[in-house]
Amino acid sequence: MTQTPATAARFTRTKPLELALSGSWTVRGIGRIDSELETLAVPSGVAVVIDASRIDAFDSAGAWIVHKLLHRLHGASGQAEIRDLRPEFVRLLDVVGQEIAQQASTSPPDAVKPLNKLESLGRGTADALEQGVALLAFVGESSLALSGWIAHPARIRWRPILYNIRSAGFDALPIVGLLSFLLGVVVAYQGADQLRQYGANIFVADLVGLSMLREFAPLITAIIVAGRSGSAYAAQIGSMAVSEEIDAMRTIGIAPLEMLVLPKVIALFIALPLLTVFADVLGVFGGMIMARAQLAVSYPEFLDRFAKTVSVTAYLIGISKAPVFAAIIVTVGCFQGFRTHGGADSVGLQTTRSVVQSIFLVIVADALFSVAFSALDL
Repeated sequence: MTQTPATAARFTRTKPLELALSGSWTVRGIGRIDSELETLAVPSGVAVVIDASRIDAFDSAGAWIVHKLLHRLHGASGQAEIRDLRPEFVRLLDVVGQEIAQQASTSPPDAVKPLNKLESLGRGTADALEQGVALLAFVGESSLALSGWIAHPARIRWRPILYNIRSAGFDALPIVGLLSFLLGVVVAYQGADQLRQYGANIFVADLVGLSMLREFAPLITAIIVAGRSGSAYAAQIGSMAVSEEIDAMRTIGIAPLEMLVLPKVIALFIALPLLTVFADVLGVFGGMIMARAQLAVSYPEFLDRFAKTVSVTAYLIGISKAPVFAAIIVTVGCFQGFRTHGGADSVGLQTTRSVVQSIFLVIVADALFSVAFSALDL
């Protein structure tokens, strides 16, 4: 049985105030009829009659165009009447008209009434509290998954762990080393003029050693890793969430936390302290070179003074910050990735949030460390 192809929808003006519709008013037949009807000139203040007796086929697309035409004629001429439309077509036209009226009557409350400052503050506070509670829940779920790994070591996925150690640790050595070296140069250069005035050139070793080992090396390393690896975590998990890969993992029985989060946690717990040690070495080396160039402090003199004044405690204080910073970076990055929904815009938004929040929390944690170490006289 062959199907007769649908004739194109068309209209003719049989009289000055009468239109005749014919053909197939369906999604396949309407063609450019909508734009042609827009150019139709109708005199104002008179009734227009639409003859629909020769419409062969009718669907929601055609009904929408006819309803749009009726609405336009009502506004232009003041009155429009459609005649001889089949009963089943009339019912479809009524349904489409009701749907259009319902959509026009419902509009988002935010678009009708903009929020005032108090409402914006309240919504922002509520969103922040909701995100904080969700973050705590995420930490709890990750802790439970980690305890499952500890209880059953055979479930540990070593290949993703090694991959993340390479990507977050080894691949970050050049940028961490370069910035730490330059930071050591800057610290020594800024202190050179003041130390030279008092003839205390040798104390540049104290300045560079204590500042780099206690504060700058762990902090600059954490900030670099937050911008480099934390954003990558959020983007990777966010892209998987948008493409529904995470739902597919749950469907086939793979726990997303064990596959996507725990390897990153363990890898960064290993990589960030090692990166901090590397930053210590490069930062002190940069300060030593600048001390030789600006203050005429030789390398043996610098190292001798460095060994006498910089204790193992100062070194351990800097290293002890690294695991905390690592926990902040990987937790925030993965958490924001799992909160991604929608499309590519959401991936970019959550990635930006992960970097901003990670750096903010790292600096807050560093400030709390300083207060605690001062109270403990360390």
